[in-house]
Formats: sequence, structure tokens, C-alpha cells
Amino acid sequence: MQLELSRHVGADPDTVWSVLTDIPAAPLTLGGVLAVEILTPGPYLPGLRWRETRKMFGMKATEEMMVLAAEPPHSTTIVAENGGTEYRTVFTVTPDADGPGSTLRMHFGAETAHAPAISRVVMALMGGVAERSTRKTMERDLADIAAEAERRASA
Repeated sequence: MQLELSRHVGADPDTVWSVLTDIPAAPLTLGGVLAVEILTPGPYLPGLRWRETRKMFGMKATEEMMVLAAEPPHSTTIVAENGGTEYRTVFTVTPDADGPGSTLRMHFGAETAHAPAISRVVMALMGGVAERSTRKTMERDLADIAAEAERRASA
């Protein structure tokens, strides 16, 4: 599964970056995040790990996340692995050419290459449902990040 989304944000890249990388505040910023547990305290740098709990498909789901790459305030790559499925999310922040705003882009990919055969079959059968649900979650995350960045920019 591969998804690409983008959203205009009425805030500069530094402000968007500060919201995007404020992992401890994610439960306050992102409506879909129920809890965050930081596993490696410190600044937002490659190697930072945390557990993120969300409500997915009506149930709580917790994933361990890790920053793979960070190029402030332009891009970051976050990875996770669960049951042989590898998830990779790349966020990019691009300043507007004609004003103080930014474009926030999110690329999400899920690879089941190492997943057990039954997991790959289930993913193939449920792929459309999972993709629609993931897209909706990502759209909500982008909207929540934009709202908080715009709030901070106007404060």
C-alpha cells in the first residue's frame, strides 16, 4: 500500500516542523492518538523511539515508532514494524513561494514482504478497507497538524 497526501498550512515551515516533531504532545494535537510513551528520551533526531496508541478499526492499537531520518524543518522519515509488515511515513514541509504558508506532504507505505503468508492474504483481501481507513486517518492527522501550526503562528 502506498498513499500520498498533501495539505496547505497557513504557517511557516519552522512552525509546522515544531508541531510535527513534538511527539510528547501528539495526544493533544492529533485527535486519533490516545497516548504516547517515549522510549528514548531526547530531542527529535534519528533513533528517537516511542510507542503510539491509536484507535483503529474500533480497537486500541499500539505501534513502536522510530525516527529514521530528520532534516529540520524540511523532512522526516518515521518507521514502524508489526507482524512482518514494515511501515514508512515520510513528511516533507515546503515553504510557499509567495507567502508565509507551507505545504505539508505525507507519503505512507506498508510492505508485507516479511509478513507470514496468512497476513499477506488478509492484507490482499482487506487492502481496500485498510487503505480507505488509513487515508482517512492520515487526512485527519494532516488537518490536526495544520490547525495546531496555524494556532501557534497566530499566537
